[in-house]
Amino acid sequence: MIGTRRAARLRSAVADARAILGGRIVWHVNSTRTGGGVAEMLQTLLAYERGAGLDARWLVIEGDAEFFALTKRIHHRLHGTTGDGAPISESEHQHYTEVTQRNAEQIVSMVRRGDVVVLHDPQTAGLAPALRLAGVVVVWRCHVGRDEVNKEVKDVWAFLKPYLVEHAHAFIFSRADYVPTWFALPPVFIIPPAIDPFSAKNGPMGRATVRTILKHIGLLERGSAAGDLGFTRHDGSHGRVKRRAEIVQTGPVPSSKVPMVVQVSRWDPLKDMTGVMRGFAEQLDRLGPAHLVLGGPDTRGVTDDPEGARVLEDCVAEWHRLPAAARERIHLVCLPMDDIEENAVMVNAIQRHAAIVVQKSLHEGFGLTVTEAMWKGRAIVASAVGGIQDQIVDGVHGLLLDDSTDTGAFGNALAHLLRDRVLARRLGRNARRRAIAKFLGPRQLIQFADLLNALIQTGSP
Repeated sequence: MIGTRRAARLRSAVADARAILGGRIVWHVNSTRTGGGVAEMLQTLLAYERGAGLDARWLVIEGDAEFFALTKRIHHRLHGTTGDGAPISESEHQHYTEVTQRNAEQIVSMVRRGDVVVLHDPQTAGLAPALRLAGVVVVWRCHVGRDEVNKEVKDVWAFLKPYLVEHAHAFIFSRADYVPTWFALPPVFIIPPAIDPFSAKNGPMGRATVRTILKHIGLLERGSAAGDLGFTRHDGSHGRVKRRAEIVQTGPVPSSKVPMVVQVSRWDPLKDMTGVMRGFAEQLDRLGPAHLVLGGPDTRGVTDDPEGARVLEDCVAEWHRLPAAARERIHLVCLPMDDIEENAVMVNAIQRHAAIVVQKSLHEGFGLTVTEAMWKGRAIVASAVGGIQDQIVDGVHGLLLDDSTDTGAFGNALAHLLRDRVLARRLGRNARRRAIAKFLGPRQLIQFADLLNALIQTGSP
């Protein structure tokens, strides 16, 4: 799949990394094991690292509601938005420091001098000073950002900067445009995320199985189905889709022949779920019989996102305000998080059944849901923001919205693709080729191995 030249490059980079690491452990640290792109990306990256013979491990920090409310505000401001609008108070700053210091003490007791610790996103930045002092190689990876710097971005970098400058040995960003101008001395690596084509979320799935799963979870009308609810887990054991989704809907669910427009993401205001609904409803008469599915995780299963439940409530309220004809064709889907691989299989089935996959984000760090849709050969309509622009060339791999708030343009793009199935298939084929070439796990592992080799050869602890 990746070609002989890239396979040889991968073997060489990994062999060099194993040799130079010796007995060092690579630790990844983030704020949750479930929900969101970082947790999913870590599952992929660690699988490849361990499969390549690196001793790679994953730690999750602990925090209280106040901590995660603050870090969510920081997350929004790195995107250039105000979030909840509240300033970061001195007491919140102190609380952030206290929480990260407690976590740092636990991590320091586990790591050894010379190990490599990769800290992911703002929740972990406060760990860097203690880890640097303990003699480990500290890498901070920022998955979010904004192309144009505004006041919110400047303010939040002023908050994070003291924890990172002179404490992290290197930095990773998903895009060069996200790198602050004050990053002068430490090495900076640009490593876009990637997906694992063999995971439960992205593995091959026959059409009959797709339909069987969607009927089981409640998204397609029931009837005879020749597919299977079973799946193979990451460890090789057998799993089965047992749970059902919680769905806000009215009227009958569609048949398998009805086109489905899908957006799957966290319940996050930056994903603009309400805007997706409005754009769909505004163009309802031009969309034929198509239905819209807005899917996200059961908010009780995402521990580091305190606003998810509120965003879901806002979506439900907006859905109730829509005309009855639109509500009958719009489904709000909460997928269970009790079994992460079962959840992934559900997402896989939803995306593969989609006639069009949407990601109408207002801001986006990278957009792994776009990558997933590209890999599956789906026609895509997405906003021209953040890392989505690095994945899709407008009119070649999908259709991009210049203005992510323009619900009219969004509805027009949906109508265009639903009407022109030849174009939709061509975009899907092109998208899959691009995903194979640029956004699969081996490329990310090569870049990460190169980072390890560069850091340790230059004399980091």
